[in-house]
Amino acid sequence: MSEDPNRATAAAILPLVGGAGNVTSVAHCMTRLRLGIRDRSLVHDEALRALPPVMGVVEDDTYQIVLGPGTVARVTPELERLVEQARSHPELAPEPAPATPATTADATTTPGTTTTSATTAEQLADRGAALKARQKARNATPGKLFLRRIANIFVPLIPALIGCGVIAGLNGLLTNLGRLPAAVPALTALASGFMSLIAVFVGHNTAKEFGGTPVLGGAVAAVIVFPGVTHITAFGRHLSPGQGGVLGALAAALLAVQVEKKCRAVVPAALDVLVTPTVTVLVTGLVTVFGLMYVAGEVSTALGTLTTWLLAHGGAFAGFLLGGLFLPLVMLGLHQALIPIHATLIQQQGYTVLLPILAMAGAGQVGAALALYLRLPRNRSLRTTIKSALPAGLLGVGEPLIYGVSLPLGRPFLTACLGGACGGGFIGLFNQLGDTVGSTAIGPSGWALFPLVKGGQGLATTLVVYALGLAVGYVTGFLATYFFGIGKQQRAELNTAPDAKAPTGTGAEKDADKNKDKDAEAGAGPQPAPRPAAAPPVTLTPP
Repeated sequence: MSEDPNRATAAAILPLVGGAGNVTSVAHCMTRLRLGIRDRSLVHDEALRALPPVMGVVEDDTYQIVLGPGTVARVTPELERLVEQARSHPELAPEPAPATPATTADATTTPGTTTTSATTAEQLADRGAALKARQKARNATPGKLFLRRIANIFVPLIPALIGCGVIAGLNGLLTNLGRLPAAVPALTALASGFMSLIAVFVGHNTAKEFGGTPVLGGAVAAVIVFPGVTHITAFGRHLSPGQGGVLGALAAALLAVQVEKKCRAVVPAALDVLVTPTVTVLVTGLVTVFGLMYVAGEVSTALGTLTTWLLAHGGAFAGFLLGGLFLPLVMLGLHQALIPIHATLIQQQGYTVLLPILAMAGAGQVGAALALYLRLPRNRSLRTTIKSALPAGLLGVGEPLIYGVSLPLGRPFLTACLGGACGGGFIGLFNQLGDTVGSTAIGPSGWALFPLVKGGQGLATTLVVYALGLAVGYVTGFLATYFFGIGKQQRAELNTAPDAKAPTGTGAEKDADKNKDKDAEAGAGPQPAPRPAAAPPVTLTPP
């Protein structure tokens, strides 16, 4: 009987991250396996990237291995079991992978080789990785680190948002067609149940992220959705269940964490289990119902009103700016500030009108990559990277193209942004004309967003507008890059410089064309064949 491929993947990953003893936590989001690593020097990046199921790696607050949707949800529990087994029975634990003296990227740039700057996929990936590292260092400011922690609160909620969003779309389709009327109430409950309690989950995750007791964060946030708040008056008005939404839950849980920490600092240990939870829920709960719910409710309403007004009166211009600036926002880490806004709009209106506009950034990137593929027919290394990264790019996973192709080359990144701007302007224009295009969940992008699209008109019209927006992004990104993305001299260098291939007489070149990592045949020397490199992928929309 053949071995489970998901367990085999987990077994291959574990030694390459330093073994079970080097793993402090295991979690996953929609596409990434997120590991807490004790000693970063024990991790073998290049060997991990060489594993067939691995799309790339991302080093952030956790070490993230990109496996793609579906696969990551199956590999994660297998890895958790292997880690637990290794800790329970150390004698059965696999040995960590031995350190390697040089990576593949190092081998392609050793002294004595003839290369031209930015001529191969590996050199572009190295340059992109350096740019990413510098940007990461700049992003390590208190404000941006706080935004990253806010993103960590919402990332675990994305699978439920997607599932409920797809069900909501199916329910709307059945309602419009008048089919299966008996199923509509059940589907409504399934689609709406999670959203009605999302404040509780946000409160739980907020307390967990900021060092409090998760269940206490959920308890104070539950006050927001409790039906009995209608009997409470604050600022001269009766409260309503859900008032304040996710913003209120976020604020309440943050306050609960601070109250809990203050209590633990002064309450005797013998009384802590009784006093601390009581004081935390009591103080935070009273502040929530008599202050935070009202204030957060006003802020949430203002955000929804402002977004609706902006797209209704300046939709084309607003869409152009949002679509064009989203890639730079991702680089700066500022896109994470949009996550609570997305969640607030979904809770208020049933969909977020911002996400389809931001998704156009990925379309511009795909168009730019296609132009480079045609413009550089002799650079097989770069063309192989583009060809392997395009499917992910079409689904909104854009970092292989950003950091592996367009950003290191300079101008193609700007022309890709132009493609995103035009696509965003197109979607914004139709919002301005009344054909609103929104998404019932956050997370997916590109073609993967089609099942979640919802708008103010019929479903068919909304889908067509979104598809046309993607087409505008593709075409504009392609044309701008094809004619203005690379200069004549740079194009000549990229097309004529030595390609990244193995020494003459080996079988490694053929393997590289098939995008596989194999050792060179006998007589080729100890240096492995270079593998077309791509920087680690990331979903363009908030994770």
